[in-house]
Amino acid sequence: MEFLKRPLAITDVETTGFDADIHEIIEIGLVLVDQQTLKIKDEWHIKVKPRHLRTAAEKALKVAGYNKLDWLHAVTLKEAIEIYSKKTKNAIFVAQNSFFDWSFLSQAFKETGVEDHLDYHRVDLFTLGWAKAYELKGLKKFTLKEMCEYFEIEPEPMPHRAPNGAKKVYEVLKKLQNL
Repeated sequence: MEFLKRPLAITDVETTGFDADIHEIIEIGLVLVDQQTLKIKDEWHIKVKPRHLRTAAEKALKVAGYNKLDWLHAVTLKEAIEIYSKKTKNAIFVAQNSFFDWSFLSQAFKETGVEDHLDYHRVDLFTLGWAKAYELKGLKKFTLKEMCEYFEIEPEPMPHRAPNGAKKVYEVLKKLQNL
């Protein structure tokens, strides 16, 4: 598949902390987008059963809105990654902080043995914003929150949820592409 015809897999993960070697994914959000038109092809999210809550950072659980009742019907990490892998075949990974999100997904692919079918390129929304810094007069930070405010996009609500994060990245990406 030609690179410019590959879909964009705009992804957000919610986790139990900041270290992919210790913490784990508890939710995945995906907005699959046609790269040329930026039209949404698919939206998907899934909650993942945490296996090691004893290592979780309380603050991370609070930010993600984790509670046992809402995660009652969550799936295993392997089930979630199998679905994610199928949905993102040949797609280009895009995230607000691609290093963070990809470090957790990469670890999940390794841990579950599920084959990663994504293109090997990674796109970072922060970098796209920074690259257009001279066109974005007055924007000093390139966090998702700051870019949402700059473009007058409703900020991601608290608690953060993966489908909301992926959707906000998509909305900012559209604004950046139209500059």
